Amino acid sequence: MTDLALFLPTVFLGFFAMLNPIGNTPVFISMVGNADRSIIKKVAFRAVLTAFIIITIFSLFGHLIFRMFGITLPAFQIAGGIIVFFIGYNLLQGKVSGALHSKVQVTLSSYEDMAISPLGIPLLAGPGTISTAMNFVGEGKSFLYTILIVLIFALVCGITYLMFILSQKIADRLSQSIIKVISRIMGLILAVIAVQMFINGIFNVIKEFPR
Repeated sequence: MTDLALFLPTVFLGFFAMLNPIGNTPVFISMVGNADRSIIKKVAFRAVLTAFIIITIFSLFGHLIFRMFGITLPAFQIAGGIIVFFIGYNLLQGKVSGALHSKVQVTLSSYEDMAISPLGIPLLAGPGTISTAMNFVGEGKSFLYTILIVLIFALVCGITYLMFILSQKIADRLSQSIIKVISRIMGLILAVIAVQMFINGIFNVIKEFPR
């Protein structure tokens, strides 16, 4: 019970830091801020739904996918730790990925595509989020842990959806300096989680060595 009580908050913070709904809200505004409210809701829903489906697939069937390509969990943990660390480091430095800086020319026919990419992929469900999910699943002790991980990710997706549809009101209340501070805190959390992922990967590699 104690392990579960520690595990669940870690999963929530990890996913919240990866999706970074507060820091990504200005990106969402820049893409759909001038659209009708109904369109904003549709784009936000499709974006978080895309992210949820991708992470659920990797959480439930990631190990099968790994076997198909001959990938081991320790290798994914190490690679994922490196990826997540650089994402966290960039957030700490006040940087965002090139995908976030891209200017998207939005037309009525492109809203659905934009919701899937770049919002759903890679903004929400990028390599870092997938790596984080797979790492949590690898640390889980039973299938129940996997289900809880998916449910927690659904909760974070719900929070992200609410922040996206309330993006205009949030932008009016939060200054850029506050958003930057929150993004840096998320970056620090990601960096710490990434180091732990890397350590777990190295430890699992050592355990697999024959004695």
